[in-house]
Order: sequence, then structure tokens, then C-alpha cells
Amino acid sequence: METNELHRGRLIDHIQLVVRDLAASRRFYEAVIGALNIPLGGAEDTYFWFDELFVSSSDSVAAAGALTGRHHLAFQAADEAMVTAFHHAGLAAGGTDNGAPGKRPYHPGYFAAFLLDPDGNNIEAVFHGPHTRSAPSVMITF
Repeated sequence: METNELHRGRLIDHIQLVVRDLAASRRFYEAVIGALNIPLGGAEDTYFWFDELFVSSSDSVAAAGALTGRHHLAFQAADEAMVTAFHHAGLAAGGTDNGAPGKRPYHPGYFAAFLLDPDGNNIEAVFHGPHTRSAPSVMITF
């Protein structure tokens, strides 16, 4: 895996999901993460990745032969329309509805949608309401 430029947030360096059906997972994640305007970082026969998310099959060297358990991952969206696009794209790519796009009671402005991926992981897109960022990401070059 050759990477010369990484964009990172503040807490998570990366998350790895080990899945049963890599092709089904790739279709799902390309659809939902594509709806969030994040490009595929790369792919090989036994894995693919987008920024901090790394997805592999159980026969990948990085997986050590075991599937991961159920997880909840929340992806940032730029606006409510992007959350809705994420939900529609995920349903069209084989995801299961786990909460339609809408306001949530977590804090004022919290707008989210939830899907179950092909392995049953709870995948969310969230827009926290109008806000400003100091930068779109932290860029790491090497």
C-alpha cells in the first residue's frame, strides 16, 4: 500500500472492518462514502480503503483470519442533503434502513441517517448543523 498524503481528523487514525463478502461491502461503501464526496483511497484483492476506514476480507494479512464484530461508525456530512444522498445511495447498494434521514435529539441541529451494511454494522451519516471548521482536514505528507 503506497500512500504519500493522508488527511486525518483528531481522534481516530484508522478503523478496520473485516467482512464476509468484500465485493458486497465495497459496493456499499463506494456508494455511501461516494455520496459524502470522499474518493476511494485504494484497493487490492483482499482490501480497500477510504481515508481512515480500512475494509478487508478475512484472508487479508491484516485481518488475522477473524471477522470483526458489530460496530457503529458515523461519517461527517457537509449538509442535510448529503445525509439524504448517503441514505439513498446505501439502500440502492444493498444496505438496510436503520433510521431514515431526519433530526435527532442528541443536540440542536443534529441531522442523521442510519444504515446497516452487508455485515450488520450500523453506519451513520451526520450533519451537526451550521458550523465552521478551522480546516477541512489535517494533511500529513511523507
